[in-house]
Amino acid sequence: MKRSVVISQCLLGVCCRYDGRSAANEAVRNEACARGWIPVCPEVLGGMTTPRAPSERLGGRVVNREGEDVTEAFQRGAEEALRIARLYGAKYALLKERSPSCGSGEIYDGSFSGTKCPGDGMTAAMFKENGIRVFGESQLGELINQLRWDDEHDSV
Repeated sequence: MKRSVVISQCLLGVCCRYDGRSAANEAVRNEACARGWIPVCPEVLGGMTTPRAPSERLGGRVVNREGEDVTEAFQRGAEEALRIARLYGAKYALLKERSPSCGSGEIYDGSFSGTKCPGDGMTAAMFKENGIRVFGESQLGELINQLRWDDEHDSV
């Protein structure tokens, strides 16, 4: 059975990152294309331009390097990504690690010094709150194993 998985489109090679580049990952792209996963970029969905000033989470807010509060755009993007995930019935997401939108378990601390801290990006947090299990790109193998397990134990 084909399972719907939402994926950060920058991992597929789409140039939507803050710096106007992608975070292409060949192994991820191969799996995603073969399985028909659903690409999203919450930051673009929230109305952010490409390129844009880098942003980091700072408590419950998201601020860019210039000190501008961009929380509203990140929130809007997270809501749109969730809407897409629900439309396709996605139970899983493979998202860009450490991103202020997509990071899961570890993000940058808001100091723009490269310092990491425990936490989730806004979209990852919203997905988790709504029952979508989030994996980072380094966890591709774990996601594939989970999908195989689901297929083997699917009673439908």
